[in-house]
Amino acid sequence: MRRICVNCGSNQGKNPAYLEMAELLGHILANRNLELVYGGASVGLMGKVADAVIKSGGSAIGVIPKMFADKVSHQGLTELYIVDSMHERKAKMFDLSDGFIALPGGFGTIEEITELLTWAQLGINKKPCGIINVNGYFDNLLAFFDLSVADGFIKIEHHEMLIVEDSPVTLLDRFEEYNAPDVEKWINI
Repeated sequence: MRRICVNCGSNQGKNPAYLEMAELLGHILANRNLELVYGGASVGLMGKVADAVIKSGGSAIGVIPKMFADKVSHQGLTELYIVDSMHERKAKMFDLSDGFIALPGGFGTIEEITELLTWAQLGINKKPCGIINVNGYFDNLLAFFDLSVADGFIKIEHHEMLIVEDSPVTLLDRFEEYNAPDVEKWINI
């Protein structure tokens, strides 16, 4: 693994633990010589992860749509790609990355990680996807995924493609060992 994409909020949230985790993750990525790929903003958890990577001497690569570039793009990045659309942004981030981590965030964060899981389920994405569950932030989403398995919409093997940890170190260790299963999407009930 060379590059990790981090999806997270462009806001910082109300709990200081979110910012603390974003900063910790940034330092750990840099210390492991993993380059950061992210949404390119200077604000929120996004900006905090990038700042920590840069402060620790690491490489931070941003991908931002031009509609936001003049407003919130981070000016201290190793590289910044300005793209035409959110779709192009996600495709570029996917191409640049070897694994994906979600920190707390809103609709965009959830959409990004679930799209990656959908691609994994379909065999398009063989790269590891994980969540750092800061203070139980994702507990309700994870309960929904459990219900989807129980009700026959998601196979357990696909559910297990999502690696969930409280610690960035443990999550990244599990990424190193990850092998995507080869499982057909459809469920025969």
